[in-house]
Amino acid sequence: MKKVLLAGVAAASLVASGAAFAADLPSRRVEPVAPVVVAPIFTWTGFYVGVNAGYAWNSNDDDSYWNGTQYYSGGNNDDGGFTGGGQIGYNYQFGQFVAGLEADINYADLKGKNSNYALAWNPNSGYFGGTNGGIEWFGTVRARLGVAFDRAFIYGTGGFAYGGGGDGAGFVYNGIYYQNSTDTRTGWTLGAGFEYAITNNITARLEGLYVNLGKQDRNLFQPLYDNRKDTEFGVVRAGLNYKFDSF
Repeated sequence: MKKVLLAGVAAASLVASGAAFAADLPSRRVEPVAPVVVAPIFTWTGFYVGVNAGYAWNSNDDDSYWNGTQYYSGGNNDDGGFTGGGQIGYNYQFGQFVAGLEADINYADLKGKNSNYALAWNPNSGYFGGTNGGIEWFGTVRARLGVAFDRAFIYGTGGFAYGGGGDGAGFVYNGIYYQNSTDTRTGWTLGAGFEYAITNNITARLEGLYVNLGKQDRNLFQPLYDNRKDTEFGVVRAGLNYKFDSF
């Protein structure tokens, strides 16, 4: 019996000393781990507005007729000049693809300054002379479809185009001066481009377009005088857009 009591006292002493030793050890409490901050993935989805500037050039075929007989051809018109304007649009990204719609309006220095003509002729004591007109402004409404590689976007574009300007062609007939009026023409456009997101809200682009506004008929004293002019031109331009945050 005495041995049992001694064994119990010894066991109680060991338990007490173990508890005191454990109290002296450093704490093992686990601190909460801070959440990992993940940068949001860039998306092309959203509205944007911007400006553009570049160079435009045309290649027009001009043919004129007098009294149903072709008496001269205006030839090719290869004038070129500055173009610039603004655009507004919306993109929607699904997976790696981006689809969008864009409208723009632009000034264009495409008047026929290098293809002037003057023709002295006297049918019935008349005189004809003048200069070719050209495009002074144009706009487009286009769809865009392409592939995005994170912040880079390669796309094709096409749609409706329109434009016009003052026409400098005119002539004197029987002592009366006649001037062709300002007009607006419609047609179509195709192109392609590359756009890059510098920041989440600022994007820069390089774009090329072909614009065809059809054939212009300037009929004065028809069928006595008829002038037909193709209106087509190319555009290479750079642009800068502000993209609004998508929700």
